[in-house]
Amino acid sequence: MKYLMMIQGTQADYAAMGGDASEGSPAWTQEDVRAMFAHMTALNKDLTESGEMIDGQGLAEPARTRFVTLGADGEPVVADGPYAETEEVLAGYWLLDCASLDRVTEIAARVAQCPQPAGAKEYPVVIRPVMDGGEDL
Repeated sequence: MKYLMMIQGTQADYAAMGGDASEGSPAWTQEDVRAMFAHMTALNKDLTESGEMIDGQGLAEPARTRFVTLGADGEPVVADGPYAETEEVLAGYWLLDCASLDRVTEIAARVAQCPQPAGAKEYPVVIRPVMDGGEDL
């Protein structure tokens, strides 16, 4: 079964990883950033070696987001982000092929253990099964 496992973040979290603290997002040191990347690199290596990793990527900061909708006239409306009403956004993902929901939950627990500075907000790791087709609705 394929699963999409996702982590969330905010623009303030990305700024904090660059050393710019704000309320609820303490500044990260270079050592904090290195520890996070070491944790994620080890996880990705293990998932690749086990054959469970299909794809996984970290995403650029929300400030580099673009939203495309249709206007009343049916023409595309393009707007750049982020927006206050969309505080938490997708920060990264893994597309995994795991034997069971229990197995992907074990992996999500490992993601949740990623080191971060004291006081940083903890977000849930989101797991969504990937549908094989419309009959999965």
